[in-house]
Amino acid sequence: MTLIYILIATFIVSAISLLGALVLFLKEGILNKLLLVLVALSAGSLMGNAFLHLLPEAISKVQSFGGDILNIFLFGLLGFSVFLVLEQFIHWHHHHDVDCDHASPFSYLVLISDGVHNFIDGFIIAASFIIAIPIGIATTIAVIFHEVPQEMGDFAVLVHGGMSKGKALAFNFLSSLVAILGGLVGFFFSTQLGDSIVYLLPFAAGSFIYIAASDLIPEIKHKDNIKQSLTYFVVFLLGVALMYLLTFIG
Repeated sequence: MTLIYILIATFIVSAISLLGALVLFLKEGILNKLLLVLVALSAGSLMGNAFLHLLPEAISKVQSFGGDILNIFLFGLLGFSVFLVLEQFIHWHHHHDVDCDHASPFSYLVLISDGVHNFIDGFIIAASFIIAIPIGIATTIAVIFHEVPQEMGDFAVLVHGGMSKGKALAFNFLSSLVAILGGLVGFFFSTQLGDSIVYLLPFAAGSFIYIAASDLIPEIKHKDNIKQSLTYFVVFLLGVALMYLLTFIG
């Protein structure tokens, strides 16, 4: 049953890439505002999932088998650091600016790095469902909120990079399907990890904190319009609140 949950969740995450086509039907001004609202929601949900689900669940599981709590925070720092390295040296950027204009070779780099990202997402989703179904659901929702603005931005980057709209949509979808592979690998690899699989939760928390703090929050701060800034902050809190409400599942 857990495998079915993982397959459904990773397929939904993969299908999010098709929303990239929405950039073709929205006016640029409306699109930019929508993306930033989604970015704020994503940042709140990622932060909320990290601090309200992943880290508390990891602490609880490690305590149950007498493990060292310090290792949880070490793996959290490892997750944060790994994503910092990925972004710095593999140019793994989360594109939210539809005005970006990149050369075609960079477009293919985006697809490759996005495929790596999706594989890790799938692996993390699988680990979360194996630990507990509610944790898996919360993690999947957080990933979905992050994927919507990212995939819309990626689609725009691919089109600006010289791809046709149909090709950009197809390649982006194929790259997103790697999440299913990540989910399957995570499920079958979990038997080899045993209790140690719990350390994937703080690793995921660290990666979520990095994405939110480094890539997403800077997009919605330093705005001259106080009303706009307040709107984004409220939406950020809504993302956190949703993760809090999900703590009552199960």
